[in-house]
This record gives sequence, C-alpha cells and structure tokens, in this order.
Amino acid sequence: MLYHLAMALEAYISALNVFQYITFRTILGVLTALGIALLIGPAVIQRLVLHQVGQQVRDDGPQTHLEKAGTPTMGGALILVAIAVSTLLWADLSNRFVWVALLVTLAFGLIGGVDDFLKLSRGNSQGLRARDKFLLQVVAALGAGAFLYMTAQDPVETSLVLPLFKDWIIPLGAFGFLLLTTLVIVGSSNAVNLTDGLDGLAIMPTVLVASGLAVFAYASGHHVFAEYLGIPSVHGVGELVIFCGAIVGAGLGFLWYNTYPAQVFMGDVGALSLGAALGVIAVSVRQEIVLFVMGGIFVLETLSVMIQVLSYKLTGRRVFRMAPLHHHYELQGWPEPRVIVRFWIVTVVLVLIGLAFLKVR
Repeated sequence: MLYHLAMALEAYISALNVFQYITFRTILGVLTALGIALLIGPAVIQRLVLHQVGQQVRDDGPQTHLEKAGTPTMGGALILVAIAVSTLLWADLSNRFVWVALLVTLAFGLIGGVDDFLKLSRGNSQGLRARDKFLLQVVAALGAGAFLYMTAQDPVETSLVLPLFKDWIIPLGAFGFLLLTTLVIVGSSNAVNLTDGLDGLAIMPTVLVASGLAVFAYASGHHVFAEYLGIPSVHGVGELVIFCGAIVGAGLGFLWYNTYPAQVFMGDVGALSLGAALGVIAVSVRQEIVLFVMGGIFVLETLSVMIQVLSYKLTGRRVFRMAPLHHHYELQGWPEPRVIVRFWIVTVVLVLIGLAFLKVR
C-alpha cells in the first residue's frame, strides 16, 4: 500500500523514487515485520496465557519436555500478522506472485489454526484428522498450482529446472506441474511442522532458507542476472524478495520470544504456513530442488519419521530412539540448546551449498 502511495507521489516528490527498488523495500519489509512481531509479541503472549492456550505435551517424549506443558502456543498467528502487514505495505500488490504466496501462507495458517484449536478444545494432541488436514492442504496447493500454471508467461515457468545444468529443463505439462507444486508445498509445510519440536528449532532454519530463496527470487526476476547465472528468468518474481524479507523479519521477531526457554510456541498455525510459504516461493522461482537442499534439516526430520514408521511396521524395531530426529539426539543425552544450535549450523551450510548452485552450472 505504501509502495503504491509512494509511486503515486513520485512525480511531486522525487526522493520517493527510492521505493521503486526492490532491495530498499525488502529492508523496509524486514524491519517492519520485525518491529510488528517485537511490539505485539508481549500482548499476544499475554492473551494466549489469559485464554489458557497452552501446549499439550506427549507423555512418551523426552522427560525434559514435561515442563513445557502449558506454555502458550498458536504464537504463529503473530508471525502471520507480521508477514501479511509487511507484505501489504511494501510489495507491489499488482504482482501475481505476491498474492499467491500470501494467500497460500494464510490458507495453510488457517488449516493449522483449526488444528491447534481442536487440540486445545479437546485437551489432547488430537486435532484435525490426518486425512482431513491432508485433503485441505492438497486443495490449497492445487489452487496455487492451477493459478501459477494458467498465468504462466513463459514455458520455463511450468518446467522442472535441474541445478548444476544450464540447459536441462524438463517441460512438465499441466498434470506434472500441478503434481510437483502440490508435493513441494504440502511436503514443505509438513516437514517444517515435524521440525517444530524444540525451542527455536524450526524458525531459524526457516529464516535462513527464506533468505537463500530471496537471492534466487531477486536473480530470477532480473533478466540480466538470470541470463548471466543461467537460471530461469521469471518476469515479476523478484517482488517475492519483499515477501521473503517479511518472513525473515517476522521469524526473527518471533525467535525473540521463542528462543530457549520458549515463552511461546508457534503451533501448527505457524509451522504449516511457514513451510507452505517456502514451498510456494521455491515453485515460483523454479528452484524446487534447491529448496530440497537448503531445507535439508526439514527433509532429514521427515525422513526420520518415515524410516521409523516403516521399520517398525516391517520389522517391529525402531531405527531411532524416537522420531523426529531431534528427539533421537535428545534421548542420546544432547541438551536441547545443543541440538538446536547444531541444526542451525547445518542449515547455514546447506543454504550456502544451495546458493552455490547459482554459479556452478
């Protein structure tokens, strides 16, 4: 909104032309989202405590987690507010990528919010039935995929781009594109949700991956940079840098209250929406495989659950002491802060590897 106001007044106040630069608006987006999260955080936490919106803790988990019972959850609503307001203020609202990213994020946030509400109202960890939640996620992801496919302006926007190779672009067609988009968005959403089990464990990797994807969005949206780097040039996708900046700012603001020992948890309303946001950004910039690399921690957490379930069903034995993976290390004796920080460090390395794909082609 402020971007459009500045552009309207540019003819009268020449200094306002600075708002046409994505980099400048991204900085404003980060600071705005950070400021909103820091300012309203205490009030949100106080209201959650007032309404007894407390976390339900599994009895079979690490015993150190029992003291977390009752910690306010659904703090992800704070993240969504900060992202939405910052994006609406500083992004170009005529841009299709901005709207699909924002609406997908809010849709998955709504699904997560209903799931959290049901858990709290029932007094246990059973929210939406897995089948119902998955169906709602698929519908939202398919809607995003259909929109992106129908509004695509270049064949590369609906093709699979393989990193490390300049000319390896595989046309997907309507079915293939919708399938890939759904797998990426739904998979990313649930992967972040599985990772959200320790204080600050999920939010910092999300911030780091969003920062990495922002670089790809900026380069892909700039025709000269995209041609030089050998990555897909997608007209208008550069505007997603502001959206990525909003995620970074909101995530850091939330981490202020979510760092160990956490004052608030994000809940499904935050985890599902943030994962979906990363997924839709990756699809928009045609870097789904890069997301797989940068978000390696999310992938490992998901694989640990799949391996654990499959092994137990087939052999009756568990591969890990407990899944997801972070609980395995806890039960091996790692203090919670050690698990968190080491997972952060691994994510930094993986994001750097992902960024290296910009030149190694």
